[in-house]
Amino acid sequence: MTQAPAKPRRTGRRHDREIIALALPAFGALVAEPLFVMVDSAVIGHLGTPQLAGLGVAAALLTTAVSVFVFLAYATTAAVARRVGAGDLSAAIRQGMDGIWLALLLGAAVIAVVLPTAPWLVDVFGASSTAAPYATTYLRISSLGIPAMLVVLAATGVLRGLQDTRTPLYVAIGGFTLNAALNAGLVYGAGLGIAGSAWGTVIAQCGMAAVYLTVVVRGAKRHGASLRPDAAGIRASAQAGVPLLVRTLSLRAVLMIATAVAARLGDADVAAHQIILTLWSLLAFALDAIAIAGQAIIGRYLGAADVDGAKAACRRMVEWGIASGVVLGILVALARPLFIPLFTADPAVKDVLLPALLVVAVSQPVSGIVFVLDGVLMGAGDGPYLAGAMLVTLAVFAPVALAVPALGGGLTALWWSMALMMAVRMVTLWVRTRSGRWIVTGAAR
Repeated sequence: MTQAPAKPRRTGRRHDREIIALALPAFGALVAEPLFVMVDSAVIGHLGTPQLAGLGVAAALLTTAVSVFVFLAYATTAAVARRVGAGDLSAAIRQGMDGIWLALLLGAAVIAVVLPTAPWLVDVFGASSTAAPYATTYLRISSLGIPAMLVVLAATGVLRGLQDTRTPLYVAIGGFTLNAALNAGLVYGAGLGIAGSAWGTVIAQCGMAAVYLTVVVRGAKRHGASLRPDAAGIRASAQAGVPLLVRTLSLRAVLMIATAVAARLGDADVAAHQIILTLWSLLAFALDAIAIAGQAIIGRYLGAADVDGAKAACRRMVEWGIASGVVLGILVALARPLFIPLFTADPAVKDVLLPALLVVAVSQPVSGIVFVLDGVLMGAGDGPYLAGAMLVTLAVFAPVALAVPALGGGLTALWWSMALMMAVRMVTLWVRTRSGRWIVTGAAR
């Protein structure tokens, strides 16, 4: 009788070790990704304002294009993890190869669209006449690296599904280092200007993809998995990704609406909004790392038909999400006076920024739950529900956010609408998790 409580504690510690082992390297890899653009910005910024403005437009287009296909990582993680849990490593890697072939096909399609339409895309994004040539140059060259970028997404999903988040961290660090060296050498040493920066990024991305493919191919040979493209498998990967694509597009729509509303509030408000989005993205990386661990762990448990293990892991990760959200919220609230001067000295921007940041701080525990449950349901392969839930969230958020300029409240009211958006997501995800309908065991959902 005296030892009865020990089992939950031991189980909790076991889940803690799993979560930490997967989440910490995942966080490092996530943070390394935006550093690519930061390096490009730092190098190109010294060439002149038109070049930097051109980079800003091109980078926004490239980031949007790649983020749309993030389902390559999410769907592949869940599918591979299920087969790992079922004990079939050969099928797990075969599933991963289907995702990689899909990435290559999608990358080729994006190149076919971007190369001829680059000037038009740059114009649509409002580039000035002086910045447009630089944006077009950077966009056309960088688009050649999109297949490699998508392969990186899919291969990252393969390794996450195999419960390996360390290799993606090492590859991200290596890619960042190579990108920084190539940018400096090609932009200034070779005198290629903004084109040199684009080529440096493409080469670094191709290098990362090559490392990932080497790791996956070795695993395939070791476990006897075929490397050939399989039409049925590629089609299944695409079908599994469609709901997650809808979810991602809906989330992008939320962010675009928020920015559009902030722009209508005035220059100080939109400037403050951009600062908050920067912080919000950084906080999201921390919480998303737990979600990535959730995808891998839940997929493995369900593949092994361990329902109790999946439920216990879900509960523990929710506790992690809440705790992380509370800690992050306290840090945001306490660090506001220190954080704001790093970005602006404008009193008008500071005035609207301070209260809005407090809203972000208060909503972090909710965000922690949302990210974790999102990862749990992704790991379960519950994409259709995630798509529907995000569409419901968008339908609730859009009219509330669009009403902010008319009803008043400024940027603080807008970020309360963002908090409402996260609360709606939490409710929809919590209802699904509590229902147990996401629990489908076996090597395939």
